[in-house]
Amino acid sequence: MRIRSFDVADTEPVVELWRSAGLVVPWNDPYRDIERKLAVQPELFLVGESDGAVVATAMIGYDGHRGWVNYLAVDLERRGERLGALLMAEAERLLTERGCPKLNLQVRSTNTGVIEFYRSLGYRVDEVVSLGKRLVPDAPAGVIPPDSRR
Repeated sequence: MRIRSFDVADTEPVVELWRSAGLVVPWNDPYRDIERKLAVQPELFLVGESDGAVVATAMIGYDGHRGWVNYLAVDLERRGERLGALLMAEAERLLTERGCPKLNLQVRSTNTGVIEFYRSLGYRVDEVVSLGKRLVPDAPAGVIPPDSRR
C-alpha cells in the first residue's frame, strides 16, 4: 500500500469506503466533511492506495495542543493486512514531526473490535467524557441526530 495525500479525484472511492466501513451516519455528510478537511491541513488527509484503488483512509488534524484521527477506514476485504496500523504509524509520524504531544481519537463505545485494534497499537481508553455540540447541521431537514452521537 502506498500512502499519499487525498486528491479530489478520490472523493467517490473514499465515500464508498467510508460507507462500507460503517463510518457514514445520517447526521454527518461525508462530502461536507471532505470539503471542510480540504480547507484545513489538507496534507493530513491520507489515502492508502493499492493497485490504483483506494483501500484505506485517515483524516488527521493537529490544533497545537492535541492530534486527532478521524475516518480511519480499511477496505473490508483488506482487513487483517495491518493497513490500519500502517496508516496510524504514518499519522503518529506526521503529528510527532509537528511537535504534537498526544494523539486522541474517538470510537463509538459499541465498536469493541475497533477499540481492541487501537489497544493493540498502544492506545488506552482515557477516563473522560466526550461532549459535543453540533454547530452546523449536516443532516437533511427533519432528521434529528441522537444526543449521544457526534
